[in-house]
Amino acid sequence: MRLELPVPTQVVFGRGALDRVGAAAAPWGGHALIVCGRTAMHRHGFLARAQASLRAAGLTVTVFDRISANPRSDEIDEAVALAGARSCDVVVGLGGGSAIDAAKAVAVAGPYDTVRDIIGETLAVSPSALPVVAVPTTAGSGSEVTKGAIVTDVIRGFKSGIRGDDVFPKVAVVDPDLTAPLPVPIAVETAFDALAHVIEGYVAARATEESRAHARRAIVLIRDHLPLVAAGDTGHGTREAMALAALLGGVNVACASTCLPHRLQQAMGAVRRIEVPHGRGLALLYPAWLRAAHPHATDGFADIADALGHDDVHQAVAAVLDTAGLASGLTDWGFTAHDIDAFVDGISGNLDNDPTPAVDTDLIRHIYTDSLGTP
Repeated sequence: MRLELPVPTQVVFGRGALDRVGAAAAPWGGHALIVCGRTAMHRHGFLARAQASLRAAGLTVTVFDRISANPRSDEIDEAVALAGARSCDVVVGLGGGSAIDAAKAVAVAGPYDTVRDIIGETLAVSPSALPVVAVPTTAGSGSEVTKGAIVTDVIRGFKSGIRGDDVFPKVAVVDPDLTAPLPVPIAVETAFDALAHVIEGYVAARATEESRAHARRAIVLIRDHLPLVAAGDTGHGTREAMALAALLGGVNVACASTCLPHRLQQAMGAVRRIEVPHGRGLALLYPAWLRAAHPHATDGFADIADALGHDDVHQAVAAVLDTAGLASGLTDWGFTAHDIDAFVDGISGNLDNDPTPAVDTDLIRHIYTDSLGTP
């Protein structure tokens, strides 16, 4: 499938695309560093297939396979050192959003003493940045077509983004079949991340008619296929629909950015004793954010509700959370009211894109407090 999208990333989409990763990477370099997690890419054979494709295209391959579920600054620094030692000139991110974000961070961190120097920063274009080929194995983050990489500074306990045009992957290789082995809990969490991207891309201050069109298309895909994902359907039609929805969500992140829930969820990383997957963290915050934001974008939220097949956006999102098994509160995960100060201190990034004007600390505290209980 050929997709024309308003991002600088070339997209290769379709069954078997993983085996074309070598052809995708070859124009960009001769020695690839594959960045991935510790287990799943080995277990499912995806790493071996990627290596074979790259080598068949004439590339040398080095592997860094120690990325955590939430990429850490010490892991990125280790991968950057390996890339430098082996003279790698193209980075392949293979895995979920964490692996792809890690690959993007590796690609731009080379000139710095540590990636911690650039977490939370927007970078100018630099000739030292390495090209990235992104190969997602989940349908959610859309990181394969965005110019941000979320990384945790393990010294400061600070989780934020590295942003800039160099962070855009040069190529996204999207093979829907790679999502087939996903356990249902991970599949629904990542699907909610995709839904959050398109909801926020619809009501954001930077939203455009184009972002709203992409959002509505993705919302309908998620509406029709998320119940199948939650029921364990791994058929090709379901996988392709969800991969396309996630890709469109990533396009919305690139073009319209995200709203307050993403800032609030990233800040939850300041509480180190509890790790919540990104999509599930968004689900914890979404009902409270909708209650706060709805009065400021009633028409947009009405359109979203309609696309989800409901008259009311609160009922629509509640139904999604119930279907996906994601309806829970912060206290269900072990957070308490005492954690809210740490959350607030960890807030970073643009707050002006939310439909709520003049976002302030009182609103942020209110949303966290309202999210403590199960919706």
